[in-house]
Amino acid sequence: MDLRYVGYPVRIHAGDNSLSRINTELNRLKAKRVMIVCGNSIATKTNLIQRIKAIVDPSTRIVAVFDEAEASSPLPSIVKGVQMAKGLNIDCIISVGGGSSIVTTRGIIILLAENKSAFELCTQYPLNSPPLSPRLNAPKIPSISVVTTPTTATNRGGTALMDPETRTRLELFDPKTRPEAVIWDSEALLTATSELIISASSSLLTGVLAGLMTKSVLNPLSFNDLHGALKLLLVNLPLVLTDSHSADPRLNLCAASFLYNRACDGGVGGSSLGIVSAISHSIDTRFPQCSHGAAYSIITAPGIKFNAVANKSGMKRVFDTLIDFGALTPKVNSTLEISDWITGLFNDINMPVKLNEVGITRDDIETIATDSMEDFPIHSNVRKVTNPSEIVDLLSSVL
Repeated sequence: MDLRYVGYPVRIHAGDNSLSRINTELNRLKAKRVMIVCGNSIATKTNLIQRIKAIVDPSTRIVAVFDEAEASSPLPSIVKGVQMAKGLNIDCIISVGGGSSIVTTRGIIILLAENKSAFELCTQYPLNSPPLSPRLNAPKIPSISVVTTPTTATNRGGTALMDPETRTRLELFDPKTRPEAVIWDSEALLTATSELIISASSSLLTGVLAGLMTKSVLNPLSFNDLHGALKLLLVNLPLVLTDSHSADPRLNLCAASFLYNRACDGGVGGSSLGIVSAISHSIDTRFPQCSHGAAYSIITAPGIKFNAVANKSGMKRVFDTLIDFGALTPKVNSTLEISDWITGLFNDINMPVKLNEVGITRDDIETIATDSMEDFPIHSNVRKVTNPSEIVDLLSSVL
């Protein structure tokens, strides 16, 4: 076994009324001037902000609520949050919500500390050269995440902001922006619709499959994290729809998300389905009517087929795992069966599997292909992608 594992400290509180632990976490961080970051729907359609204010003692530690987090984390929203945080001398942020609130929080933390524009701090793509990701060395204020969906963004070090002028992504990376504590509160998770939970879980499912498809030998830590995450997903995804008033399936999906992120910390990358991530990033950034999860549900099956010949060992590992779970039966063409299975699963949980289901037409696919060639995961895809025409062909197969 050849293994290097680097863990990141995080405290997780889960279950009924786990939100009550937030005061203890603020005390641990010695936080005195706290800003809550959330979207407008969290602020106006749930009681989560009121619950937090009632728990925090003294309540005056909550000095601001920034409720302008938006899907895809557009840069103007981040800049407004930075201005508020700077003006109020904020020393800690509580993010409340799903991926958008979490990523917006990280974006605010980075720009607040680095005193440079996102364009200066983001990954650069020089022509005919590998991507360059600047080191973000400034100390960062801490954060706490109160999650409402099982998003993989929860405790990651990457931050993708949207440039609204071009509707493309600005990618920043700083592990110091990972949250100090994560709260999976039952009531908070039940504020999200079943459809939103399923959407967040769809990109998680693709990530777990990509991890299990890793071309190289998986170390036992990562393999068992991914194996456990996949089992949690397969059992609990249907329950979100059939038992929508129970928090347990949602809590289990949050656990699957954590296991997946831990596997990534253990060395699992996304190269086995890098093309899926790159295309999905382009789609959900450029087309606001398509959710993050929907982009993945559409592109995962054709991405599996695209990379199949270049990654036979990874395909076999996933095939064998799905047979062990009883999701598949042995057949000759494992690649075709995996792609058909994932398409069927996404259909069963009411996720789109064709571009026309989210309003994307043939006229759009060349733009998506061009965008995708400048997205970080495309450069590590297990099958080298050398020309946008390859992506055009893939997209054409799911119009």
